[in-house]
Amino acid sequence: MTLLESLNTGDRFAASIGAQLTELREGYAKAELTVEERHLNGAGVCQGGVMYTLADLAFAGVANSHGILTLGISNTITFLKSGQLGDRITAECTETFDHRKLPYCDMKITNQRGELLAIMTGLAYRMRKDFPFEALM
Repeated sequence: MTLLESLNTGDRFAASIGAQLTELREGYAKAELTVEERHLNGAGVCQGGVMYTLADLAFAGVANSHGILTLGISNTITFLKSGQLGDRITAECTETFDHRKLPYCDMKITNQRGELLAIMTGLAYRMRKDFPFEALM
């Protein structure tokens, strides 16, 4: 099984909201989702947790792309613009610092028009355990 398949099926919460990794290579990942009624908050815009989960899925792809089980330990998200019903939102994650124990990543969440909705940073911890997969994609 590829890492992309493993994360798309293994992250049951992300899958339950419709988030899917669509691109994955060492140090880079992209996850996508279309904003539906179920994703809206009380103000009628995309719930922040949806954008966080989408970015976190991309973060998991990047952090684990080296074949070592890696878990997020600190994330910070800043919301810049609301996602709207029907928007196709994309989270792109880039590994900024590939530390042997504490990799650091930057994420951008945009809509189908390329408008920046949120930015997120993530710090992860590499466990002393392999995370085997056949290929990234």
